[in-house]
Amino acid sequence: MTTLYRKYRPQDFNEVVGQNHIKLTLEHEIQSGKIAHAYLFCGPRAVGKTTLARVLAKAVNCTKRKEGAFEPCNKCESCQEITSGRSIDMIEIDAASHTGVDNVRENIIASARVSPVKSKYKVFVIDEVHMLSTSAFNALLKIIEEPPRHVIFILCTTEIHKVPTTIISRCQRFDFKKISMADMSRKLRYIVEKEGVSVDKEILDEVARQSEGHMRDAESMLGQIVSISGKEVTAEEASLVIPRSDLAEAINLIDTLNKKDAAGGIRLINKLVDEGVDLKIFTSDLIEILRKMILVKVNPGLAEKLGLELGENLEIKINEASKGIGLPGLTVYIEEFLQAKNELKNASIIQLPLELAVINLCTYESGYAEKIQKQSGNLTSQGKETIQPEKKPAGSPSILSSLNTGVNQDDIMSRWGEVLSKIKLENHSLSFVLKVCEPRGLKGNQLCLAFKYKFHKDRINDIKIKNMIEKALSEVYGATLTVEAIVDENIEISESVVDAPVKAPASGTVAPTEDKTGKNGDANMLDNLLKTFGGKVVG
Repeated sequence: MTTLYRKYRPQDFNEVVGQNHIKLTLEHEIQSGKIAHAYLFCGPRAVGKTTLARVLAKAVNCTKRKEGAFEPCNKCESCQEITSGRSIDMIEIDAASHTGVDNVRENIIASARVSPVKSKYKVFVIDEVHMLSTSAFNALLKIIEEPPRHVIFILCTTEIHKVPTTIISRCQRFDFKKISMADMSRKLRYIVEKEGVSVDKEILDEVARQSEGHMRDAESMLGQIVSISGKEVTAEEASLVIPRSDLAEAINLIDTLNKKDAAGGIRLINKLVDEGVDLKIFTSDLIEILRKMILVKVNPGLAEKLGLELGENLEIKINEASKGIGLPGLTVYIEEFLQAKNELKNASIIQLPLELAVINLCTYESGYAEKIQKQSGNLTSQGKETIQPEKKPAGSPSILSSLNTGVNQDDIMSRWGEVLSKIKLENHSLSFVLKVCEPRGLKGNQLCLAFKYKFHKDRINDIKIKNMIEKALSEVYGATLTVEAIVDENIEISESVVDAPVKAPASGTVAPTEDKTGKNGDANMLDNLLKTFGGKVVG
């Protein structure tokens, strides 16, 4: 019994699926009669390289093709001989089994010198040409560069990087691409209609998606399904052949996250475990779907070119699910599931990392709301239209109030000089950095400090510097406070602020003494500057 991919192999340019950029060029060359002497077809497996080579051979040798036309008639003796593989003037060579230089000399060079028996052109199709040895490639160089007028070479390869540049430069190169899911689904629909088999569109879409752009794989899988199902294919029968896909469940999990339904998400994950689903593969599919959602929100055109093709039904579900969350939230989702995926490898309870990720993303108290807000601010600052932070009038109360620390905005401002004094004792130059910041207020036990320049913020975020500041805050305010640094280019720094004296240390504190010569003081200040801003002395 003939397999489907052989039975429905394209016999003309119109039947070739995809590769329009290549077909258009070849059709114009055939119409104009300007045929090249050597072609190089490169690209992934099962995308039509050898098939298009046979169609091209038929077209150039068709005896009934009209002037200005490009399609072979498939009825003349030449076309029928090439279709059935009986043509003396079309020579197909498998380079994997003819790698040596002697084979090239006997089967190609010697044969090329003989005129065609029946056809206009003698066509050599060398499949997997990258398998030829170096000496065999060297033997081909001259004949490919200046072949007899009646000879055409078509070289096919899946590994173009293994073909010498001297060969590539002598050929017209065509790069084949993977076939789109939509094109494969249309071809599969055509096949089942010809076979008189009833198959749901969802099944055909799933076959196309599982084939990942390889047409022969899709046709082979469809042949298996038809052979066990008969004239009417059910989803249950198709599932025996098609590898299980849980993309729909991944979209359902995203829905539960949007609804903040942690219990529903945990139930869904444990249901997958009970059904024997590989959670690593499921998490990879989930991340791929979230990536596609991000691409759609950034630019729909990116999603079409770079995103995973999922089929019409799943695309509709994805669009519905993505309405419930913005771009910043999606980035947080991906970060959380990437971490969960890494933890799955060593988890004693296989579903626990995913369950924790669901709980974290559904529970705002865990801090993910603030993380999403920060992501939103970062993404906005990188966009075309930057939204500048609103500048508060001097002396106005912060919208962020204290919660459990017992410290408020007025306390922060009234005793800020004491904080600077303590910092100055530890790191003289750091006090100057803090002089030009603007304490924005408290949220819980977190103090927000705004700086005009990013390098100031980066220095404050250094773990040693941050610990030093938080220690000083604890000593002054009697409460455990953490520090968050942000950048606000609207802050105005006046010389009076920079030069303002720091309040004297509290009683009982001994100020640092300076050496009479002043050298130790200068050395300490230089050391502190290097610690704060980085760098080294170069002279």
